[in-house]
Amino acid sequence: MDGSSNSLADVLERVLDKGIVIVGDISVSVVDIELLTLKLRLFIASAQTAKEMGMDWWTGDPFFAPGRSVETGQPPAQALEEQNTLLRNRVFELEQALEKEPRR
Repeated sequence: MDGSSNSLADVLERVLDKGIVIVGDISVSVVDIELLTLKLRLFIASAQTAKEMGMDWWTGDPFFAPGRSVETGQPPAQALEEQNTLLRNRVFELEQALEKEPRR
């Protein structure tokens, strides 16, 4: 039994180190009319291996990186402050343009 646990650990280590891709397609058809197609792609690897392959979507996901803005990657308070400043500047520009226009 000890040999099988070692080999399972070796397989798991290799999979996480190199990665493994499992691909499958499921298609539902009635009278040669395709109603539904599911394309399944499963990639299993360690976070380090995935990052090396360019798959680091979780770094910007607020679920995995709480306290960050999705759009800018900044802390929420800083992102809101920048957005507020931009909006204030835009309102000021619009007010200035309205003052320059002749009244009807």
